[in-house]
Order: sequence, then C-alpha cells, then structure tokens
Amino acid sequence: MTYCVGLLLDAGIVLLSDTRTNAGLDNIATYRKMFLFETPGERAIGIMTAGSLSITQTTMARLSDAIDDPDGEKSILRAPTMLQVAEIVGSMLSDVTSEVASKMERMSQKATASMIVAGQRKGGPMRMFLIYPEGNFIEATADTPFLQIGEHKYGKPILDRVIEPGTSLADAEKAVLLSMDSTLRSNLSVGMPLDFAIIERDALEITRRRRIEADDEGFARMSAAWSEALRNAFAEIDPT
Repeated sequence: MTYCVGLLLDAGIVLLSDTRTNAGLDNIATYRKMFLFETPGERAIGIMTAGSLSITQTTMARLSDAIDDPDGEKSILRAPTMLQVAEIVGSMLSDVTSEVASKMERMSQKATASMIVAGQRKGGPMRMFLIYPEGNFIEATADTPFLQIGEHKYGKPILDRVIEPGTSLADAEKAVLLSMDSTLRSNLSVGMPLDFAIIERDALEITRRRRIEADDEGFARMSAAWSEALRNAFAEIDPT
C-alpha cells in the first residue's frame, strides 16, 4: 500500500509520499511514487500514485513517452491548462486500468490505482486534483485544501485540525510529515524513504525537493517530539 498527501495553500503546493510497495509480508520493495515535471518559468507539475504498481508504472511510462511525442496531444508539458493536464492523466489512467483489469479478471484478480495531480502553468492558478481509476476526478478547494490517496485515515486527523489555505509552507511541511509519521506508526504497508516537494506560488518550478531516508535525524527528532507532546497533552486533560 502507500500514503500520499498534497496540500493546496495560498503560498504554494506541498507534496509528500512514501515509497513502500508490498505484495505480502515477505515481499516488500521500494518504488518511487512521486513524479515531478517542470519547464522552469512556464509550468511545474507533481504527480503522486497509489495502488497497483503495474497500473501506476505503465501510466507514468506512457505519460513520460507522450511528453516527447511530436504532436503533443497527450503531453502534460504542453497542455494549456492544469485542468487539461488532469484530463490527460485521467484518460491515461482509465485506459491502463481497463487494459490491466481485463487481464486480471481472467485470473479472478483485481487491480486499481489512483493519483494526485498538482501544479501551476504560467498565467493560471495553482490547482490540485485527485484522479480516480475510472479517469474522473475531484479538485482541492479552499474548503478542502488537501487531498490524500492510499492509507490516508491515520494521517487525516492532524490535517483536519491544522491545515487551512493560509497555512504557511513551514507549518505545512511539519503537518504533512507528522501526518506521515502517524501513518508509519499505524500501518506497516507504508514505509520510508519519503519523497517531499514544494511548488511555491507563481514560481513555475519545483522550488524544493527532498528524499527523507529512514535514518534522517531531523525526521526522528520531529517524531519523538510529537509523541512526547501527545503524551503530555493526554496527561493534562481532565476526563470529568
């Protein structure tokens, strides 16, 4: 399984994903689930994936190939708006899902996947979409400024409590990392290393990217501080 989270804030877009893929307790591997594309000064796009690895890898491979296609009809780096980027990704994901599903049905198995697409094109607003296996999607809004895919339930409470459009990028980084920390502690199918990225508003490039390894001291300190803060808060609450 996996956990990916994206925030759409006034100051920019924040993205975080894990890298664990498992097909059983004895078959665990690491695969990148965050893919970043940019034409500096023109557009920046991030895509995060969850679900069947065969579907997500095939979809991302076809999207990457389409970037080099001379006609540019399905290129996410040539689409005139972020809405059309989402439509291209949705159409590709739907096609691949249908192809793989038809083969899996013959073996009485199922496969599905979803994606988060976020970014900004020059002259347009920042936008973020959750793409479903069927190719349809929903969009992050001021009322719901974050989207999640994968094992999202463990990391959602902190986002519900602290994230709003005006949240600073520094606080947003802390929030998504603590959201991931909660998920890592509660679900073994989510694991490190983590991929983190920021696309600042109107920067039109990936302004920050980071790989967080299992031995990252900063992440360990944050995790320990969060655990202590929760224990202290729990002890101070009067149950009556």
